[in-house]
Amino acid sequence: MVHEIGSFERLEVWRDGHVGWLVFDRPDAGNALDAVMFRELEQAWLTLDADPDVRVIVNTGNGRAFQTGLDMVQVARDKDALRAVSRQTRDFELRFTSWQVGVRKPVIAAVNGVCAGGGLHFVADADIVIAAADATFTDPHVSVGQVSAFETIALVRKSPMEAVLRMALTGRHERVGAARAFQLGICSEVVDPPERLREAAADLAAKIARNSPTAMAVTKQALWQALERDLTDACAAGARDLAIMWGHPDQEEGPAAFAEKREPAWIPLDPPEDDR
Repeated sequence: MVHEIGSFERLEVWRDGHVGWLVFDRPDAGNALDAVMFRELEQAWLTLDADPDVRVIVNTGNGRAFQTGLDMVQVARDKDALRAVSRQTRDFELRFTSWQVGVRKPVIAAVNGVCAGGGLHFVADADIVIAAADATFTDPHVSVGQVSAFETIALVRKSPMEAVLRMALTGRHERVGAARAFQLGICSEVVDPPERLREAAADLAAKIARNSPTAMAVTKQALWQALERDLTDACAAGARDLAIMWGHPDQEEGPAAFAEKREPAWIPLDPPEDDR
C-alpha cells in the first residue's frame, strides 16, 4: 500500500511497503534544482531516513529528465534566490543529496532520462545506480562558464579519471549513453525497455529491503568511509563497524529464520541522532 510522506511543492515522496520513493517533480523544467527544491530535498531525505518502515530509498524523476542540475533560468533572472546555495557551495555545506545529509539507508538512483550538471550529484552520491536504456549523462558546467568540481570529484571514485575528465571538458557538446555509463561503472544496470525502469528499481529495492536494516546501515557506513582511508585504516575501521552488530537481535534472528525457512523479522533501524 502506498503512503504519501510529507507535503512538497517540487518533490513527490511516498512509501510503498519498505521502499521509500523520492521523485523530482518539475518535469516542465527538466527537474532542475531551484531554490524551493534545494530546501525541500534535505527535509525529504531526512524524513525517509527517519521513517522506521522505510528500509531502502529509490530516487528518480518525473517526465523525460532525471535531473538537469541548477535552474539556469532562475540563475539568470533572480540571483538572490540561490544566494544561500552559493554560500553553501563555497563553504562545502551543501545539504541536498543523500550523502550530504548522512542518509544511512541504501539509496538507488534510477536515472530515467537526461542527467546533467548538478544532477550528477545524485548519481555520484547514490549507493546503487541503474539507468534506462535511453538515459544520458552530461556535464555542461564549463559550457556555461562554471567549474565542474563536486560531482566529478565524487564520480572519479566510481569511474576512470579520463572518462570523467572527458565528460567535464566536453561540457554540453557530448553525452554519455547508458550503455557507455555501464561500461565505465557509473551505473550497474541498464534497463531496456526504458518504460520498465521504475519496475526494475522497485524489484531491486524489494531484494535489498529483505535484509537487516541495521546491518545494511553499518555496511554502507564502512564502505563509504573506506573511500576516504587507505587499505589498512579502512580494514581497521571495518573491524570496528563489524563488531557494532555483535549482540544485536538481528544476528540471532537471521540464522534462526534461515534454519526455519521463513522471512526474518528484523528490528527497525535505530532513530537518527538528533544532532544530524
